[in-house]
Amino acid sequence: MVHDDRTLQERANRLGEAMQRQGLSLAVAESCTGGLLAKILTDGGGASAWFERGLVVYSNAAKQELAGVPSRLIERHGAVSQEVAEALALGVLGRAPVTHSVAVTGVAGPDGGTVAKPVGSVWIAWGAPAGVEARLYRFPGDRDAVRRASVATALEGLLDLCRESAGTTEP
Repeated sequence: MVHDDRTLQERANRLGEAMQRQGLSLAVAESCTGGLLAKILTDGGGASAWFERGLVVYSNAAKQELAGVPSRLIERHGAVSQEVAEALALGVLGRAPVTHSVAVTGVAGPDGGTVAKPVGSVWIAWGAPAGVEARLYRFPGDRDAVRRASVATALEGLLDLCRESAGTTEP
């Protein structure tokens, strides 16, 4: 599936409308997407009503300093792991006056992949009052495709959280 700017912006607009309608707010912590998620979220007008902040935590030090990820998690599991994704989502949720968070950490390529964590491996974690949920994805394609698929998936997960908050199938 192609995730062009228009498609991503449409999802972000739907998300913004749903979050504003429900009185929800959002903060993000991004590693492999390098700020692309925050860019897409804020490209549409009115984002300041529901989008609070975005952290680009590209290095391990930034993950620790800005999002409070314990160094032992990174040492034990690696930056691209369920544990670190969850810690990022919880860290930004706890540091910002928001109701929801999303965190993205992965290997966008073209280098950096391993047998255990090949290029395209991305953990996305969503934080909400009910807790945090993380999922591993394996996105195909080049660096841009992996980053865009990560953003699209993060947005879809947030739309799902809005549906759950509203108790409906419509965001």
